[in-house]
Amino acid sequence: MPQKEKLEPLKILFIRRDNVGDLICTTPAIRAARRKFPEAKIGILVNTYNAAVIANNPDIDEVYIYEKAKHAPGRSRLSVWWSNLRVLFKIRKERHDFAIGCGSYSPRVSRYTYMTGAKVRIGFSENRTFMYDICIEEPARTLHEVEKTFTLLSPLGIDGKPDDLIVMPDAMELDYAGNFIKEHIKYPDKPLIAVCISARIHKRWQQEKFIDLIQKISDERIADILLLWAPGPKDHPAFPGDDDLAHVMIKHFQDKIIAYPTKTLGALICAIACSDLVLTTDAGSLHISAALKKTTLALMPKKNSQSWYPWRTRHTVITSNDAVKNIRVEDVYNSIKKMLSDSL
Repeated sequence: MPQKEKLEPLKILFIRRDNVGDLICTTPAIRAARRKFPEAKIGILVNTYNAAVIANNPDIDEVYIYEKAKHAPGRSRLSVWWSNLRVLFKIRKERHDFAIGCGSYSPRVSRYTYMTGAKVRIGFSENRTFMYDICIEEPARTLHEVEKTFTLLSPLGIDGKPDDLIVMPDAMELDYAGNFIKEHIKYPDKPLIAVCISARIHKRWQQEKFIDLIQKISDERIADILLLWAPGPKDHPAFPGDDDLAHVMIKHFQDKIIAYPTKTLGALICAIACSDLVLTTDAGSLHISAALKKTTLALMPKKNSQSWYPWRTRHTVITSNDAVKNIRVEDVYNSIKKMLSDSL
């Protein structure tokens, strides 16, 4: 009897080259592809900046990592480009059946999708382009980024509702964060609020407002405060940090807060995992918090709130029509008290 030829598993590649939150918002689509094609080989192309948020993701078989030149200030552009070219050669060798360019249309996303050499290339585009075999028009109505990304799966026969975000804390780092917090906790019987102060400049809340808010919480002793920030100088060319801001706050409050610099994304994930409530602006920490099912209070520009709010977790969003800096301390404090009294 002639033996049947063994069919190779379907190979699907996701491409998500932007920021931390964008990548986290792609994880429900990856989970849906895994459920639809349990035997498939699923890969993803990410960058050195956001890759840590998909570490240990059970739905992904292979992670391809490229580097943006601005994230490698000590290396020449030629060195960075050569390294990225090797990553693309490795991807092309796999001969993926599908490559999905995630995120709104951009020439760069479509170019990366095209260069994968996949048999079928899918992405958002209003006009026909040779970069994609299947061009999908971006939804006319406002959707959350999770839902928008999910629509890219329709050519694979996947529809319905996207599920939860997925972020997997590292066990060893989680133990370290938990032990550090336990050693420095002030009120063991009170909730722990993670206050994430790092964000892009236009999404920041002012230093004096953070100080005023924490002072109110401290005076009332309604919770412990875990201060989280990206360490480093603010003028770092690749990874601007908030040491200056954090040190002002640490000096002001001394031992009244728990100061925890998050040197890596993994450290940030684990610190948030140890918290009860997370206060964050419109940054990657918002989506990490949502993925970990934490009660989340998000300070957001109104224009972003419908597409980037905390997905499928208990949350409150406080918006401002123009800039986050205009959100009042009193509104944030009252929301924290209500959220704590409702569920914690």
